[in-house]
Amino acid sequence: MFGEDLGMPIASIKSEVAIPKPTKKPDSQVSHHLHKDTSTQPVTFTRPKRSDLIKVPKDILSQVGAAIRDFEMIKDGDRVLVALSGGKDSLALVHILRHFQSVAPIRFALGAITVDPMVYEYNPAPLIPYLRNDVGIPYFLERDAIVERAKTCMQKNSICAFCSRMKRGMIYNCARREGYNVIAMGQHLDDLAESFVMSAFHNGCLRTMKANYTIDKGDLRVIRPLVYCREALFKEFS
Repeated sequence: MFGEDLGMPIASIKSEVAIPKPTKKPDSQVSHHLHKDTSTQPVTFTRPKRSDLIKVPKDILSQVGAAIRDFEMIKDGDRVLVALSGGKDSLALVHILRHFQSVAPIRFALGAITVDPMVYEYNPAPLIPYLRNDVGIPYFLERDAIVERAKTCMQKNSICAFCSRMKRGMIYNCARREGYNVIAMGQHLDDLAESFVMSAFHNGCLRTMKANYTIDKGDLRVIRPLVYCREALFKEFS
């Protein structure tokens, strides 16, 4: 079983969640979207040693474990790709899933992907040696000049919506190319609450992001294992 019983009103939360500078490729573990590099890294189901992992607080493990169990997010044989921005939430998710990979009664593979929009303010390069050497999982860095492309291609959409859609497409393509069937996102309970309020006031709809769903093409699932966790937990963890 994943996790333990959660000391908060799960049913009420579930009802809300369920509503609807280009550079040379640094190493063999980094794929370059612009050059259409299709080299792959083997998907492995090897369990990491708990002694090699960063210790995750028990309250986080309990709540994430409960969410994974309640929404049936991860199944035996799944190949999970974490969408990693480098922020505290998504990076915490990598370490949390790494922990469960070491102790869960099922086996699942774990990798991570970062989409680099190639803007001066964002440099994900430090993630390459960290994910590859310290964490020890396959890591894919997909690069594309999304912001520059938005100037000519975004039409009537906002730049945020355009960039989000482009990043999502790149993540999906990487998952298919590298053999992953589940994409793990790092949104937490505060994000879902904010999405609910924005949807209600701007669109007149009572809905928020889903905890577990299959995309329209039917070949990938998207999960959000942090849906029971408040953001403050990750501020303390980081």
